[in-house]
Amino acid sequence: MSEKKRGRPRAFDAKVTLEKARDVFWDRGFAGTSLDTLSAATQLNRPSLYGAFGDKEALYLDVMEAYRAESMDVLADALDPSLPLRDNLARVYKSALEIYLHGKTSARGCFLISTATAEAIQHERVRDLLSRSLEDFDGAIEQRMALAVERGELPDGSDVHMLARLASAVMHSLAVRARAGDSRKTLEALARSGVDMICGKA
Repeated sequence: MSEKKRGRPRAFDAKVTLEKARDVFWDRGFAGTSLDTLSAATQLNRPSLYGAFGDKEALYLDVMEAYRAESMDVLADALDPSLPLRDNLARVYKSALEIYLHGKTSARGCFLISTATAEAIQHERVRDLLSRSLEDFDGAIEQRMALAVERGELPDGSDVHMLARLASAVMHSLAVRARAGDSRKTLEALARSGVDMICGKA
């Protein structure tokens, strides 16, 4: 969050507040979320919210940034290079599904895919952060795939740039289908097929 933002209340936990705001945005979307709803969820009145984060878009961007950072940590753990690439991808998709299938009333999918894609056309800063997030995810997977080529886990000459994006595309499909109501069994089958498509059948 920007250093120029002022007026935070004394008993203020930014991480907890961002998590509460994220839950609201995740369920309702950016456009469908009112400041009154955010105020109730975070237990901060409007002046406190404005003082701590700025306007609704600035708060949403802070939530996006926190989600991106958490997702990168989860991805880094799943891509542990001490494990085979096949296991890495299986861990990526398993971790993703644990997030995507979570929700009080129904599966939420991915926060970025579910909410930011809808706002990217009208909000340049949202579009830029979404683009950077996807590039970061792709880049981490691509780096692991380049190592896989060196180790002989993938054939010489493999286009790791496109393979990484293919792996991400499977993840995006899992996110959308989870939100659409596909069962865990169906999504897990799709994830296994994605691993086979990239690594070859075991």
